[in-house]
Amino acid sequence: MIEQYVVSLDEVDQKQIAVAGGKGAHLGELSRIDGVSVPAGFCVTTGAFRRVVAEARSITERLDELSRLHPDDREAIRSHSAAIRRAVEKLALPADLAAAITGAVAGLGEQAAWAVRSSATAEDLPTASFAGQQDTYLNVVGPAAILEHVSRCWASLFTERAVTYRHRNGIDHRTVDMAVVVQLMVFPDAAGILFTADPVTGNRKVTSVDAGFGLGEALVSGVVNPDVFKVRDGEIVTRRIATKQVALRALPGGGTREQAVEPERQEQPALTDAQVVRLARLGRRIEAHFGSPQDIEWCLTGDDFRIVQSRPITTLFPVPVTGDGENHVYLSVGHQQMMTDPMKPLGLSMWRMMALPPMHEAGGRLFVDVTRGLGTPAGRAGLLEMAGRTDPLTRDALETVLDRGDFVPSLPDPGTGGAPAGGAPAPIDTDPAIVTGLIERSRASVDAARRDISSKSGTALFDFLLEDIKEHKRLLTDPLTMRAIMAGMDATWWLNDHLEQWLGEKNAADTLTLSAPGNVTSEMGLELLDVADVIRPYPEVVAFLQGAGDGDFLDGLPAIEGGREAREAIAAYLDRYGMRCVGEIDITRPRWSERPATLVPVILDNVRNFEAGAAARRFEQGRQEAEKKAEEVLVRLRALPDGEHKAGEARRMIDRVRTFAGYREYPKYAIVSRYFLYKQALMREAERLLPGQEEDVFFLTFEEFREAVGANRVDEQLVRRRKEEFRSYRALTPPRVLTSEGEAVTGSYRRDDVPDGALIGLPVSAGTVEGRARVVLDLAQASFEPGDILVTTFTDPSWTPLFVAVAGLVTEVGGPMTHGAVIAREYGLPAVVGVQEATRLIRDGQRIRIHGTGGYVEVLS
Repeated sequence: MIEQYVVSLDEVDQKQIAVAGGKGAHLGELSRIDGVSVPAGFCVTTGAFRRVVAEARSITERLDELSRLHPDDREAIRSHSAAIRRAVEKLALPADLAAAITGAVAGLGEQAAWAVRSSATAEDLPTASFAGQQDTYLNVVGPAAILEHVSRCWASLFTERAVTYRHRNGIDHRTVDMAVVVQLMVFPDAAGILFTADPVTGNRKVTSVDAGFGLGEALVSGVVNPDVFKVRDGEIVTRRIATKQVALRALPGGGTREQAVEPERQEQPALTDAQVVRLARLGRRIEAHFGSPQDIEWCLTGDDFRIVQSRPITTLFPVPVTGDGENHVYLSVGHQQMMTDPMKPLGLSMWRMMALPPMHEAGGRLFVDVTRGLGTPAGRAGLLEMAGRTDPLTRDALETVLDRGDFVPSLPDPGTGGAPAGGAPAPIDTDPAIVTGLIERSRASVDAARRDISSKSGTALFDFLLEDIKEHKRLLTDPLTMRAIMAGMDATWWLNDHLEQWLGEKNAADTLTLSAPGNVTSEMGLELLDVADVIRPYPEVVAFLQGAGDGDFLDGLPAIEGGREAREAIAAYLDRYGMRCVGEIDITRPRWSERPATLVPVILDNVRNFEAGAAARRFEQGRQEAEKKAEEVLVRLRALPDGEHKAGEARRMIDRVRTFAGYREYPKYAIVSRYFLYKQALMREAERLLPGQEEDVFFLTFEEFREAVGANRVDEQLVRRRKEEFRSYRALTPPRVLTSEGEAVTGSYRRDDVPDGALIGLPVSAGTVEGRARVVLDLAQASFEPGDILVTTFTDPSWTPLFVAVAGLVTEVGGPMTHGAVIAREYGLPAVVGVQEATRLIRDGQRIRIHGTGGYVEVLS
């Protein structure tokens, strides 16, 4: 069969990306939609590109070299991609291919002007748009010029920006081909871009129209500011008319040029209101056909719209699927759990099973539907109160939604009068034995699960896990557990509120909770200092660890002096804490026991930066500071009117906070301990099911994994699709609050009590400190000097070992009672959390000043 190298656009549909590339396939599909006008044209297929490139062996070799480069090696990428581009542009087109192209041109009008546009197979995809990564040439005149620009489009597959974009999206350069779309040129009066969902807020009910005079390339390239119209339910809801001083126009002999817009037209809208509404309707028709929000390029000639491109909008955060047509408001689980990264399907399904409230999935993250809670007066007050205490940005976002009036339906409070069902919660004594008993009960439950799970395999293992999760939930919802957690939180809030009211002192509880007993997370950080104490006397061990790499280094330690002691210390630490890791709510994440090398940089920092006995000294220093602060507060209170009473109340609350504050961290520790048992058992099944590819089961849900074990077969196509989806989710930023319309509501602090230029956040641990910012996105890459300040996106308990080495903490996500804040207070570190885009606005190595009491960060240099 002879391969066809040129096909008419009307012969192509969206299934033929492999032949026509993303742009060509979408244009062919667009031409099939009633009421959508697409300029006539044809595709030079990917087969033509492959044929030409295959005849040049040097290009194939250079592609192999390019694929081996590290994504961060910008200079090597620049030079290799430039060499490939030059080689492609010099390739001679075979005579039969050139004849096929010029024949297609003649069939549509040899003297016409044309648009010649790249159309790669990795372009305009649901998960990666590649917008603007390859080249387009407008107003190309004559067959010879068209042939030249086809070669240029092929070469543009290897622009530095396209190569970098593929690297970032995990796409192998050798798997991507290039088609070229050749269309009759449109000479528009106006042109622009239509988004069928608001590209800023994500709202799927709002259409956004950007419009300018002349060719649309001026808008796409950012040469001119467009008019912007927002349309909802067939009406323009906002408009911004720009001053349009220039327009891009076609030249008679070919090519384009910027031309000045007549002064009297510069502030006139490029479209009438009727045209805007008609264009929005056209966009909805195209969106309905493709089944997802679209980014559409359009031209207006006379009063007729021509569509010259449509691709999925890949930057929108997905919306949980309900299918009920009702309004919903969702809160991000990740912002509460300090893990906003996407989770793989097994992780998502397992956490949904472990969690107490029902959860919804979108974009690889989990959300809780709070619509009904916001609908009742009591529920709304409770949610806003809790959100205000834990994350003011979330509260502000919720209030923004509520201010819209009718988005959240009003509901009556359940029941009328009387005590709540079950009566008021029984009071809990300030008794350390309560905490001890809860911990012992939890340990016994995990030990029983460890014993029982060892004999389970096959589908019986999955049945066991379902039953054991019920036991986990029984413990977690035990009234005594909840009262112990809330006792510590309530006492913290009471102390902060009353001591600020009585003494004018903010966040006094920060000092009063230093070195609170029984905090398993803070103990985890201090005990790694003890591990460093064992290693420090042995230079050979230190040198060995410095070269340990990513592998399992523990078995090599006993061969060197001090290695046996070091191995025992690390192994003992992993026995207690090895189930932890960054993003530990995702069961698929590698645990410290699975990758102990993760801890090596932290251990080496501790060896270098601390002296022996630092853990005990640090804990004792914190305890003494807390004791001293308590005495100072009580003395000051006694000097006030009704001072003895106030001091007595404060003393009781100080005792209470020190009794229960540490326990707040234990339930999460118990959950993760249980989780690791589950993972170990599940991975044994994965080894039997997919030897050598065990981690493919991470892309199955719990139930799909169970079915695969029963059938002894995995749906490989499903796994491939899930991997592709997961790659796309990593590029998305989850919102704190998301509506069923797709709107990502971010919230703001609305403060005017901070210096100009300061980065606003939430004060969670008092004090002021100045130092060098270390922007760390990967715990395994962290390295600190004394006085450094940690700046990162979020910190879950696994980051605690770093806290002993830093002078302060700044995070993008967090609240007063999240793990990072609790441990920062325990260690006495000034901390500000919830600083939006901190890791972008603060550069690694800059000097910054943290105001842990005021809740802001100053960038000093």
